Amino acid sequence: MKQEFIIQLLERFENACYVYNNIECWSGRELQEILGYAKWDNFLKVIEKAKDACNNAGGNVEDHFAGIGKMVELGSSSQREIQDFALTRYACYLVAQNGDSAKNEIAFAQTYFAVQTRKQEIIEQRLLDVARVTAREKLSKSEKKLSGIIYQRGVDDKGFAFIRSKGDQALFGGFSTNDMKKKLSIPDSRPLADFLPTLTIKAKDFATELTSHNVTEKDLKGEQQITKEHIDNNVAVRNMLQQRGVKPEALPPAEDIKKLQRKLDGEERKILKESKPHKKK
Repeated sequence: MKQEFIIQLLERFENACYVYNNIECWSGRELQEILGYAKWDNFLKVIEKAKDACNNAGGNVEDHFAGIGKMVELGSSSQREIQDFALTRYACYLVAQNGDSAKNEIAFAQTYFAVQTRKQEIIEQRLLDVARVTAREKLSKSEKKLSGIIYQRGVDDKGFAFIRSKGDQALFGGFSTNDMKKKLSIPDSRPLADFLPTLTIKAKDFATELTSHNVTEKDLKGEQQITKEHIDNNVAVRNMLQQRGVKPEALPPAEDIKKLQRKLDGEERKILKESKPHKKK
């Protein structure tokens, strides 16, 4: 495939992209022409195969293959509506996968949309990873805040550890912190929260913030009163999760937060390195 042809196709794909319902899309009619299909009926068969592939993969066909009408000019200066689809990037990828691979245009499209779809997946995963690291940092700050509040109310570090442990037991339906570590195969020397999914980290954070607030508002003092408050808050958060069909103790462990942070730091250094202007030799 000649470089000139590749550049031409790249420009056509990029220029054909438009926004439909706030989503990046391509017109089926335009894609038909770009992919080298002379007849709409033949290209429509490819679209139908792509729809089946989407459905078999568990996707919502209507989310990716939106049926839309397109007005065309007739010779008599009148207009007629013809069938068209607003195809998402994923839909275009499936269309390319089900097209005639003997066509250079299809071969190019398969690579183009596969790479672009993969980039989107990478971005989405990075956002999820960043959200989890941020949630873990927030929990650490909330626990430090609570520790400071209850220290002024007669509870030392050992008491705080006991209170936090009782909170975990309430949140995880009777499983203690050590029980959960064994259940999730977490080293004894590492904090449980470093291996919890984002949802559970945020649940612990919410319960901790509630305890900090109520300890101050209710003017609670001593280990006994504060322990009861923290247990009650974790039970309340657990009940809320259960109402939505979530059992915190049943969720699988997530990647070690330290490894995740190192990976994100490495990606950040790579991005910074690649973004630096290169000196001309």
